Amino acid sequence: MPIRIDPWGAAIPENYTRLMKEFGIEPFEKLLPRIPDPNHLMQRKIIFGHRDFKRVLNAIVRGEKFVVMTGLMPSGRMHVGHKLVIDQLIWYQGHGADIFLCVADLEAYSARGVSFEDSKKLAVEEYLANYQALGLDLERCHIYFQSRSDAVRHLAFVLSKRVNFSEMRAIYGFAGESNISHIFYPMIDVADILHPQLEEFGGPRPTVVPVGIDQDPHLRLARDIAARFQKEFNFLLPSSTYHRLLPGLMGEKMSSSKPETAVFLTDTDEEIRRKIKDAFTGGRPTAAEQRKYGGDPSKCRVYELYVYHLLPDDEKLLEVRELCKSGKMICGECKDRAISLMCGFLKEHRAKYKRAVQNAKRLAEKLS
Repeated sequence: MPIRIDPWGAAIPENYTRLMKEFGIEPFEKLLPRIPDPNHLMQRKIIFGHRDFKRVLNAIVRGEKFVVMTGLMPSGRMHVGHKLVIDQLIWYQGHGADIFLCVADLEAYSARGVSFEDSKKLAVEEYLANYQALGLDLERCHIYFQSRSDAVRHLAFVLSKRVNFSEMRAIYGFAGESNISHIFYPMIDVADILHPQLEEFGGPRPTVVPVGIDQDPHLRLARDIAARFQKEFNFLLPSSTYHRLLPGLMGEKMSSSKPETAVFLTDTDEEIRRKIKDAFTGGRPTAAEQRKYGGDPSKCRVYELYVYHLLPDDEKLLEVRELCKSGKMICGECKDRAISLMCGFLKEHRAKYKRAVQNAKRLAEKLS
């Protein structure tokens, strides 16, 4: 049976290899030798696939202009799973990217029922302030709210002329009970992706969208539509990279709507300690068995925190892996180490956040 990916669902794809084959996604690791100072997400194959990234890579190597397009849906608190994209944006910004950052308040309203007033508050206090605290230079980003962008809404309407409902249903699986805002929203997303290529925004230029595989339906649609409108707009087909989704502490995708699955950037030390202590691991039923037979880091959600965030040093990460597999470190000891690292990171982050929040509010007021 063909695979269907749901951009609004909560499941983690089990077979990334099959998804790559099904949807024509190329392995990212083949490009690594050409990438200047790749970050740990690239080196550890967390970024595992791409479409047409060579076009963007050529721009990076030659010092030419290119765009990174991304968005945030302000429907809940920001957790460490969201940090994956910010780490990538910081890397791209260091290589001269022109970053377009969309606050997807139309999507939050359509898919989650979040009011526009609440979206603005969440966008500023949970996302933009945290983005700056993590190291992204917001002053150098083009930030906008979907609901207030005439260019995006107008482009979405123009592009929708050459898209029919049968195509949308084939991609997204819309059923009869789907409301019209949900059906039309993908056109807004396509316009988000393509509008940086309009002449008024400095285009056309190579554009890359870093996403989890769950967002691929939007990218496939955007590429198809870009090809249909090349004569009118001279669009370059947008490129994309794909990163593995950070599993939640209980196994499923880390989600703002399920607090027990996520480590939030606003969690207290006590909340972090409780969540990591309760996290699913690859350990044995007893400490004695684990010391004898070792654990399985490939099944451990705490080890994933090390891989994605807590241990950027590869030698230290390998040490943790070998201690686990050999039984020299059991789950309780490993969790204590992760708790200490996470609490230390968030203590430093909270101080940066307090300094960043006023600047984020100021930037948001300029967009009002």
